[in-house]
Amino acid sequence: MDQCKKKIIIHVDETQTITELSGKLQQYQSDIYLQKVARGNVLEVNVKSFLGLVTLHLENGDTIFVRAVGDDCEQALEAVVEFLT
Repeated sequence: MDQCKKKIIIHVDETQTITELSGKLQQYQSDIYLQKVARGNVLEVNVKSFLGLVTLHLENGDTIFVRAVGDDCEQALEAVVEFLT
């Protein structure tokens, strides 16, 4: 199974919502994860999980890793990067 990973810095417009991101990614078969270091702990959540996204408390300027696992991981990864940067 293919795996893709990329480090990014969050820069989203105020009008973008995590609900949009979660919905946009439902079309991909790959599992997609965001990793963020918070208070010395590494948090990793599935991007397709609305609740998981809420727990990350993403803010502009945060540095995170996007990881996708599956046959369409490259397309899924690029969709996340495009949305969050």
